[in-house]
Amino acid sequence: MTLQPRCEDVETAEGVALTVTGVAQVKIMTEKELLAVACEQFLGKNVQDIKNVVLQTLEGHLRSILGTLTVEQIYQDRDQFAKLVREVAAPDVGRMGIEILSFTIKDVYDKVDYLSSLGKTQTAVVQRDADIGVAEAERDAGIREAECKKEMLDVKFMADTKIADSKRAFELQKSAFSEEVNIKTAEAQLAYELQGAREQQKIRQEEIEIEVVQRKKQIAVEAQEILRTDKELIATVRRPAEAEAHRIQQIAEGEKVKQVLLAQAEAEKIRKLGEAEAAVIEAMGKAEAERMKLKAEAYQKYGDAAKMALVLEALPQIAAKVAAPLTKVDEIVVLSGDNNKVTSEVNRLLAELPASVHALTGVDLSKIPLIKKATGAQV
Repeated sequence: MTLQPRCEDVETAEGVALTVTGVAQVKIMTEKELLAVACEQFLGKNVQDIKNVVLQTLEGHLRSILGTLTVEQIYQDRDQFAKLVREVAAPDVGRMGIEILSFTIKDVYDKVDYLSSLGKTQTAVVQRDADIGVAEAERDAGIREAECKKEMLDVKFMADTKIADSKRAFELQKSAFSEEVNIKTAEAQLAYELQGAREQQKIRQEEIEIEVVQRKKQIAVEAQEILRTDKELIATVRRPAEAEAHRIQQIAEGEKVKQVLLAQAEAEKIRKLGEAEAAVIEAMGKAEAERMKLKAEAYQKYGDAAKMALVLEALPQIAAKVAAPLTKVDEIVVLSGDNNKVTSEVNRLLAELPASVHALTGVDLSKIPLIKKATGAQV
């Protein structure tokens, strides 16, 4: 900090009133203990407050020293005067944590022309020395002020550099932490998705195995159904020998198809499910075709008797369809005074029945002995 202590109209040892202006360069001491003292003295105060305290201290010492010197001593030996002021004031400001870097006398003058009365030559010399002293003082003050500003800027630059380095290191560390967190998060998410995919794959594999087992059971049931159909077919057509041979053949074919389907289902699983269904449908179609073939051969062998059996089996169904409307009738009243009339009507209907069946099916029921001897109650 640059200060300019000024004392106006201060009497010297000879009683001459002088006005003296000095230039002082001071700064806060950087030693740890003295810096602590400065913090204790000036913490919370601004730069101007600090300048005012130091300035008042310097002006007090400058005023006291002016009272002990003559005008000639002050005027002719300013450096010694300034050195004396610096030596006297240094301990006091030092106890406040302030160091006096330099102190020079900038200006000395009086209002009674005492200095000018020392003679023209002396005045010129004094004026010359005064100008030189002022110039040197200003030069030294400017140089010192520049040096102080440079030191201040250097310290500020170093502080700013350290702050920037700290911020850069913090940002780098923060980026590194963020990158590590993101990597760990991505790895955890990927591991979770992979584990989920593995679990889904296991579940799907188990479902496929369950479907294969179910299909095997279904194939076994269908094979049993084929066997049951074969037995029913044999019993219906009454061809024990041929039915037995056909059954054995169908069982062998069904067993063959079953073994093939089981082997393919075990090896290829899902793809063979459709083929297994097709094989079952094919086996059932063959069984149905064989049953129809045997039935046709039976009808052909037995001829009219077989046709007659079919017609007789269908007669109850035909009668049920014909009589279906009558089930909705609560009561039938026959208007006839002759009880034999009802009997004759029933006999007439029964007599017309063979003709109606013959017209519908081509089968003549009158040739069957049972029909010829049947009564109304039997029908």
